[in-house]
Amino acid sequence: VYIRKLSLKIPPPSEKDWPKEDEEDFFLLDPDRKRDALPQPIRMVNKLVMLVFENAMEIIERREVLREAEKLKVQPTKCFPTAEFQVTGRANCLAVSGKYVFVGLSLGLAAFNVSDCKEVSAWDDVETEICAIHASHLGNEHHVLLALDEMGLVWLFCFHKENFLLIKILNEVEDISKRSTCVEVVLSSGGDYAGVLLQGKCRNMVYGTKAWLEIYRLPKDSWLKEMEKRSGASAGLAYKEKQSSWTSGTAQFQADIFLLQESPVSANKADAKLSLPVLLLKVKPPKPITGSSFKSPLDALKKVDDGSTLGLGYNHLIKESQWEQQEAIFHRTYWEYLEAEGERESKEEIPRHAAFHFLLPSPILQVGPEMKEQPDVPAGITVHWDGSHNLCFYLLNNPVKEKVDSDSKPDVVWPCAAPIVCSAVSSCSKYLALACEDATITIWDKHLGYPLSVTAILEERVIRSIHFL
Repeated sequence: VYIRKLSLKIPPPSEKDWPKEDEEDFFLLDPDRKRDALPQPIRMVNKLVMLVFENAMEIIERREVLREAEKLKVQPTKCFPTAEFQVTGRANCLAVSGKYVFVGLSLGLAAFNVSDCKEVSAWDDVETEICAIHASHLGNEHHVLLALDEMGLVWLFCFHKENFLLIKILNEVEDISKRSTCVEVVLSSGGDYAGVLLQGKCRNMVYGTKAWLEIYRLPKDSWLKEMEKRSGASAGLAYKEKQSSWTSGTAQFQADIFLLQESPVSANKADAKLSLPVLLLKVKPPKPITGSSFKSPLDALKKVDDGSTLGLGYNHLIKESQWEQQEAIFHRTYWEYLEAEGERESKEEIPRHAAFHFLLPSPILQVGPEMKEQPDVPAGITVHWDGSHNLCFYLLNNPVKEKVDSDSKPDVVWPCAAPIVCSAVSSCSKYLALACEDATITIWDKHLGYPLSVTAILEERVIRSIHFL
């Protein structure tokens, strides 16, 4: 038997015939396509094209995933208009009261019926543009309207039997140079009171304007009685004209019918003499706090006994020299920042904006024994001016004075730690929300007089408005 001396071994592979360029993926090549390999640079182009296709497929897959996730979300309901109001000109604002929709147009006012969306009345006697409108239902198909036009005039209307009755222009004066411009107007929910924020010219001020708030009491009960009397008189006049038309000829009969149809409208538009609103309060911005002239705390207490209100910061014992010293220290410490911001050194009062709300009766707003408290009629208002720390309460149920004070004192003052930016009152008038410059929101229970919650927002956030939902 022949026995081989050396053991059998697997010979090493030969690499001399391998393509050097495709060493890494040589085992992926198809042996049948060995002769069909693409030469350079076509192989590089092929790789780039395949890379573009792979990236495109990744983008398509991501978009498909997003589309499927969007389908799983709850889609909002799309609402389409069921009817349209055909107006003349441009519609700037609208208000709903009862079964009517009042629209402020580029030329006057228009009233539409909610049921059929048809125009029932229009007012364009002065051809002025209405920018804002507020309406309230007084009952028995009577409505009160406050309209603000482009010139800053406040128009007070009463809408009765599909006719606009102009009662008064609240800020109208004979001398146009002394006319005040309305900035904001608010009508209470029941139509009992109206608040008008005005700005007028002042020669003694650097900025040339001043601001103040006027509160009017609307005699809606008198309006209802006067309207009923006017309706009875119009009906009697129409009956007499109808009797006279029966005794006349055919031509005269047609003429009388024409007069009968035109008489109620013309009488309501031209001779609408109703009771005028009564100016109840006139509130001005708080004066800047200056140095005290009191020599002792007893003098300050005597000043408070004269009827001055606590909480405004006026009856203090800080001297003028102390204010000046504190201001000098502040300027010396922060002079770099003050110069960078270009601080204007002016001690004159500048015009400011006020936010005010009508409030229903509560233990905080105590009504005197001579006045009868009504649960649905506002008993007071809250006012806060821009840059002020104080929230001021004013009573509205005080007896009407022959001459209104030029600067009414608040009945209650709530001081805050920071200037008040904005405020809101709930629909039930029980809760009051205050937002200050330090990004703090406080919810107050107005009936009990204590805060329910205090929420601090991030310091870099600025609160512009606040609302109850």
